[in-house]
Amino acid sequence: MNMAAKAGKKTIRLVNGIVDTAVMIMVFLLIAVGFYAIWDSKQVYQAANAVRYEAYKPTEENEGASFEDLKSINPDVFAWLEVYGSNINYPVVQGGDNMRYVNTNAEGKYSLSGAIFMDSRCSSDFSDFSSILYGHHMEKSAMFGEIGNFADKSYFEERRYGTLYFGGKEHGLEFFAFLHTDAYDDTVFKTNIAKKEAQQAYLDKLFELAMHTREISVTSNDRIVLLSTCSSTSTNGRDILVGKITGEVHGDPFEKNEPDDSKITLAVDALADLWTQIPVWMKAVVIATPLMLLILLLSLIANNKKRHKKNNTNTLRKGDE
Repeated sequence: MNMAAKAGKKTIRLVNGIVDTAVMIMVFLLIAVGFYAIWDSKQVYQAANAVRYEAYKPTEENEGASFEDLKSINPDVFAWLEVYGSNINYPVVQGGDNMRYVNTNAEGKYSLSGAIFMDSRCSSDFSDFSSILYGHHMEKSAMFGEIGNFADKSYFEERRYGTLYFGGKEHGLEFFAFLHTDAYDDTVFKTNIAKKEAQQAYLDKLFELAMHTREISVTSNDRIVLLSTCSSTSTNGRDILVGKITGEVHGDPFEKNEPDDSKITLAVDALADLWTQIPVWMKAVVIATPLMLLILLLSLIANNKKRHKKNNTNTLRKGDE
């Protein structure tokens, strides 16, 4: 065999090796991207988990000290909302407009899960006749992801109470209606209703649209709160749970004594926050580098085996000669 033929075969083997390695790298990169997408999605829901904010919740024991700590981190925090029998247990914020907290969490950091926020047109002391709170509809019972569950009548009937902390004091919430409407329904998403006649007309409208109601006394002398989120049943649909603010705070009938793992969860969340601040290209490098090193190692092992096999074959041929 002449030198040109040998060189040609070596070139072909080299090209084949490069192509094989490139294909393997592409496959592993696709796998890495897939795993990253799954992991990143998990971080979004973990960041929205109510447990993340437990340490800030105002209680009788800490007399609101931890809540004040959260307010010092983000002055836009002004209230705390809890709906018994659900995972809705979050601080409430209010921005200068209704876009501020769509992708910003209660600590003022960027987050796809956003925060529970009050309509910018409403008074933050809940002195208005009606106040509207918004939150993302998320899976895994995060943010306002459970509001849509109130469409089930038994679910609605079993969950009557909640709490609303504001002005340094805890207030009761009694839910009396659940309704489904359109995002552009101005008759529902109305604020600053000053006149008594208009307030009563607004209440009548809510009862007219409601899928479920509860027989309690609600008049224009009360203050009501609408918890609004996107609906999974229609494109521009909104699910709304309506309650009135009361002076009586009812106990949580769903309360359970569970181990306190919030510190561990918060530590994990802190690491997740650190990861989210790393640029995407750097994340790709971090994930891809070990895989590429593994591919290179496997390629070297495979080539080494091929060389040994070739050498053994040549040795046998020479022996036969």
